[in-house]
Amino acid sequence: MKKRIAAITLALTFSVCAAAPLAVAASVGTAAPQTPAIAAPAATVAPAAATAAAPTAAKAAPAKGADTQPAKVTPNRGITIGMFALIIAITMGVVVWAAKKTQTAADFYTAGGGITGLQNGWAIAGDYMSAASFLGMSGLISLYGIDGFMYAVGPMFSFIAILLVIAEPCRNAGKYTLGDILSFRSSPKVVRGVAALSTVTVSIFYLIAQMVGAGKLMQMLIGIPYRVSVIGVGALMVAYVVFGGMKATTWVQIIKASLLMGATTLLCILVAAKAGFNPVSFFTDIVNNPAIQDHVRLNVLKDAIPKAGMDYGQRFLEPGLFLKSPLDQISLGIAWALGAAGLPHILMRFFTVPSAKEARKSIIIALFLNSSFFFMISIIGFGAALYLTPQGILAVDKGGNMATLLLAQHMGGGAGSLGGDVFLAFICAVAFATILAVVSGLVLAASAAIAHDVYVNIIKDGKADQHLQVKVARITSLFVGTSAILMGLAAEKENVVALVALAFAVAASGNFPVVMLSLFWKKFNTAGIVSGLVVGTVTALALVMVSPVMTYPKKVAADAKKIVDTLEKKQATGVALADKELKTLEKSRVEYEKNKDGSSMVGLDKPIFPLKNPGIVSVPLGFLAAVFGCLLFRDRRAEDMFAEIDVRQNTGLGIAKATDH
Repeated sequence: MKKRIAAITLALTFSVCAAAPLAVAASVGTAAPQTPAIAAPAATVAPAAATAAAPTAAKAAPAKGADTQPAKVTPNRGITIGMFALIIAITMGVVVWAAKKTQTAADFYTAGGGITGLQNGWAIAGDYMSAASFLGMSGLISLYGIDGFMYAVGPMFSFIAILLVIAEPCRNAGKYTLGDILSFRSSPKVVRGVAALSTVTVSIFYLIAQMVGAGKLMQMLIGIPYRVSVIGVGALMVAYVVFGGMKATTWVQIIKASLLMGATTLLCILVAAKAGFNPVSFFTDIVNNPAIQDHVRLNVLKDAIPKAGMDYGQRFLEPGLFLKSPLDQISLGIAWALGAAGLPHILMRFFTVPSAKEARKSIIIALFLNSSFFFMISIIGFGAALYLTPQGILAVDKGGNMATLLLAQHMGGGAGSLGGDVFLAFICAVAFATILAVVSGLVLAASAAIAHDVYVNIIKDGKADQHLQVKVARITSLFVGTSAILMGLAAEKENVVALVALAFAVAASGNFPVVMLSLFWKKFNTAGIVSGLVVGTVTALALVMVSPVMTYPKKVAADAKKIVDTLEKKQATGVALADKELKTLEKSRVEYEKNKDGSSMVGLDKPIFPLKNPGIVSVPLGFLAAVFGCLLFRDRRAEDMFAEIDVRQNTGLGIAKATDH
């Protein structure tokens, strides 16, 4: 009963917070203006970094026959809050149901191993379909074209590595966490401690991205202050994990993935229908769109005066607007392809199924669902660029994160129409459910690492009864959830895609090498695990901090000064500037004055590392560190125990049986 009361109280508290802006709006009458959307400040990281680095040009005139878009999201608050409340009610019902069935540590961490391959496949797909994917990737495509598409298609291939190499051995060799896999034939306490630290690090980056997305979403759409939004989402997230454990988290993921696939499919069909289901015509319209041409010229390439012979519309469909170097594209591909196999909350999912066969089945289902989803996200991103214009998207949010929501409203009939309001509210509710589900999985992974690896196996030396383990796990979940709320509040200015890409890079550089070598190399030992995790993780983090994804104010000022000099030179020749050029000149002067004396977060004037993603350097270093650490400190015991783990990972011998729920 206490669990029910706590869950219902949290739901009601959040609903009251959500209803507050509606009451305020009603008190000032129906003619009250909508709360304006808050654009991300200039101090954002990629993909907003490149956008912020360039002075925001004045809105280009829309293409002939194109639709004029409002410079803010204007949802119907009543419908939107109703949709949100329905999502909360359904998911809280799942939590209450799951809480009754969560009694043991196995129930809490892995749902007793009783999840089917079909269910687990949808849940894994749900883990991947994050707010960064749904909101950030479509926005990146709408602003950077093909380069954004690279971000969307990368995750499709990551599951191939998992399917062929990781899924079955991990399921057979582990129990609850990454530490269980790595500690079998090594010094368990040292390895569990380092593995827990790596798990928490990766989960934190992912968590921050989701919390920022939640806060911005609620702030822009319903008018709830960012801080209140983050706290409300965090409270619900904690309730899901603390009371429902893995079973509740899994079913929330399944519900959310089903809703998200339905919403994305419908929106993609509407975009295709508007283009007459003709892809050639669709992309031809993109190339010939004046607004897209102006965006590429002014905001991305920063050409104040058009270059002779440059087709700026065609340039939108060519690589190099965001990932300017081929090495950047390769590096991103490495991080995407290998990162998923090292994500702790993905690895945990292999322990929830009753057999290796079901683990493989779940990956095949997840691969199909994710491939379909990311393909449709690409169409939605290009559709947003064509039908909303990049300038209209930037006017709402400089990170592009609202592109999908704006497109949904537009395709439903536009702002103020019943169809537009209902479709926007539905997409908003789905995005909200997406955030809740993903953060729940991340909190569970981080709390499992701390509770199971650190407390139970390091502090208590594995001697803790089931009741104590569950109690500690729930307390840890509360602590991790609270930390996520605080970090979400501190990271308000960050863009969600960059944080997720960083999480993938860290997972690919630290976790993936040691998991692979631990499972398949006989000589691998404790020194190799610690070396690989530490070097891979630290290298990835360090390179990102000195890379172009960070904001460098002096570079922002230099780009602005270039535009100022070009336009002032044009004025000096006696040529009168057009209104759009005058606005660009004024904004560039402001950007220059604001940033000319600034420096990056670590005090740099310009990036030291040239690539946006460190995978091409940090992943090989992680592997090399693991190999050299192992060879320098040989461990005969680890070699002798390889035969046992080899048998376990191929047969599943010794794995606990699934429990009935």
